[in-house]
Formats: sequence, structure tokens, C-alpha cells
Amino acid sequence: MPASSVTIRMYDVGFGDAFLITVKQDDQAWRMLVDCGVHSLGKARPLLDVVNAIISDLTEAAEPGTPPTLDVVVATHHHADHITGFAFDDWEEVHVREVWVSFVEDDSDEDAKTLKNGLARAATNLNTLIGRAPAALNDEARALALGIAGTLALNSLGNEDAMDRLLGRNGKHFLNVPTIRYLPDRGGELNIIRTSLPNATVHVLGPSRDPDQLKLMNPPASARWLAMQQALDAESESDFAVGQAPAKPLFDEIYSVTPDEIAGNIGIELVSTLATLNLPALLDDASELLAAASILERSVNNTSIYFVLDVDGTRLVFVGDSQQGAWDHVLQDPAARALVSAPAFYKIGHHGSHNATPREYATNAIGNQGTYAMLPYGKVQQWGDIPNENLLTALTTMNAHIVRADAPVADTRVHIGPGNLWSEITFPAP
Repeated sequence: MPASSVTIRMYDVGFGDAFLITVKQDDQAWRMLVDCGVHSLGKARPLLDVVNAIISDLTEAAEPGTPPTLDVVVATHHHADHITGFAFDDWEEVHVREVWVSFVEDDSDEDAKTLKNGLARAATNLNTLIGRAPAALNDEARALALGIAGTLALNSLGNEDAMDRLLGRNGKHFLNVPTIRYLPDRGGELNIIRTSLPNATVHVLGPSRDPDQLKLMNPPASARWLAMQQALDAESESDFAVGQAPAKPLFDEIYSVTPDEIAGNIGIELVSTLATLNLPALLDDASELLAAASILERSVNNTSIYFVLDVDGTRLVFVGDSQQGAWDHVLQDPAARALVSAPAFYKIGHHGSHNATPREYATNAIGNQGTYAMLPYGKVQQWGDIPNENLLTALTTMNAHIVRADAPVADTRVHIGPGNLWSEITFPAP
């Protein structure tokens, strides 16, 4: 059996993800980049500096006379804090063999088109509503709610230039024309992907294509949000040309649900969230916009590619920003649960938010095996509860070694780059 090792380098972009994985077996190497983006309000450094650092690292690793090369680029989902870095033209000098994106981006897939178009329309209309909401004069709480709603909604719009490069559209490209995989594939066996190395395999576990799970990715409708938009439209009628089509509802009718359907179609986590927000009692449009933006954020997060890289039995779990519905799909399947249990490495989902790593996983499935858990994080002022301290405590209680991008600490296995540009973990062959 060839001697092997796997190295995960987390670049400190701030509130965003950028992970370079290198698997080596004897004189061969296989490299994967998982995401490259940052939230506009949580930058640790200029994102172009990180892009150039990644390309420089790939150039240094390339054989003399050959271009910097990636075997796989994974864009887990289209939130801006995961893909924005691909908008830079510097990627035109990088050779990429395959690009993996969520099946939601596949325009030839009818399920995907319905879901993606609904998410895009919801994000666009929500941004319009937020922009037209009355100013928050002398009301800090309302201003904060509008600010958070705006940043969530803007992030949900993604970045078209970045997605164009990933999919080779509109003149955007890498050095070559990569093979595009929309994941997970409808053929289950095609979601076990063999790499160019004999002992390295990727298991794609999500997002789910199950119709019931697809409902959880759809942004639900709210009569109060629709009424609020109609009121704003009436107030701003003079802004529209005569004969212009009226604005579309915030959420399409296909996403409408009755109160009786909520428990079955939306799921207990969302029901609990809505109960906490007490939407029917709220009269403040800023709070309702924040609730709408939060639900939209959750919907897009659950389209994340969720995968496990297995190298000679060393398992690395990457979940994108998957939240409760996507996790349920994995943890309720015995084979998938076994793959994500007691891993050597876990990429903490959604920057350590409270709803992206289930308690069941942190306290039971992750195991007491000394897992290294990397936290891609940079402070966004409005989000004081991220990362969630209860989550970090639960992981630490299970003997997990947490490596934070914003405050890395070196040990025998963790190495820190100059200026904290990156943190790196290497797992040798078993």
C-alpha cells in the first residue's frame, strides 16, 4: 500500500471559506479547493490577497514548466461568502480538471431550475423590500434588524461573475475547460467518486434530492410579508412607469403553505424558529424582513454539497453551510452516519452558527477521538452569537481540537502561515 498523507490548509479570509486539500501518495499528489469567498462585512484581508496566495501555493507545488493545477474545485453553494473569490481573473492561469457544484445550479434539471429560480427571486425581491423599508430613525434595534436582513439577503444573491467562471459562462473561465459535476448525481453509485489516487475516495452525501427534503430548501411564503410588499408598492406607485408590470410577490405562489401544512412541510426547526420570532404578533416590518432573510439564508445553506473524503480510512467531513434538514438526511441514513462519525477532521459548518452543527452530532456522532475541527470565521459586528459558544464547548468536551481562522494556535500537528494567512493540519498514513 502506498504511503499517504492528507493536508488541509484553511486560509484566513474572514467570514468565509477557503480550504486547500492535498493528498499525497508516494510521488503523486491530488489537490482539491473547497470554496473561496468572504462576506463583505467580515473580511480579514483583501480577498485578492488570498486568491493570489492560493495560486502561488499551487504554482510552487507544480512541476517545472507546468501551470498551477487543481484536480477539483468544489463550490459548496452559491452564497457570496463561499464563491466570491472566483470572480477574479487571476484564476485564468490555473488548470482545473473538475468543478463540482450543487445540483441546484444545473439548468437542465427541472427540480433544480424550480428551486434555484425561487431562491433567486426571493433574494432579489427581499433586497428590494429592505431597500424600500422606512428609515430607522432613532431606533437602534430596528436599524440593526434591517442591517442584518440586508446582509443576509445580499449574501443570498451570490456572485454571478464567480458562478460564470465556475461554469465557464459569459467569457469567464479557468486556464482550460474543466469537467462540471452537478452533485449529488441522480445515480447513487456516481456519488462515490474515485480520485486519481488509489486510496482516496470522496463520498457525496448531500444535498438531498428527496422531494420532502427539497421542500425544506424552498423559501416558504408568509401572508404578512406579501401584505407588507403590497403596502410598499402602493406607497411607491408613482415610481413606476404607466403600464409597467406590478412587482412580483416576495415568494412565489408555489412556495405557499397553509398553517396546517407547516409542521409537515417546513420541519420542526423552522417551526421552532418562527415560534421564537412570534411573527403573528410582530408589527415591526424590520423584524419581519429579518425573519424572511433568515429563512432564505437557511434555504440556500441547505443546498450545500456535503461530502466525506476518505484517505486510507482517515475521514474528513466537509458540510458547507448545511443546516438541520440537510443534516437529518445524513444522520438518519446508517451508512452516511457511519461515514461522518468519529472523523479525523470536521469543517465546522456555517462558521460555527447555532443551527449548523446538530447537538446529536457534536455530543454523540463526532466521537471522543481527538477530531480536529477547523472554524472558518471572521467577526461580523451584527452577529454576536457566531460562533456559538455552546457549540464550541460541546466540541471541546468531546476532545475535539478547534482551530480558529481568526485566532489559530500551533501544536504538533497544526502549522500557522506568515501573518496568520493560513492554518494547516497534516494527517499521516495510518
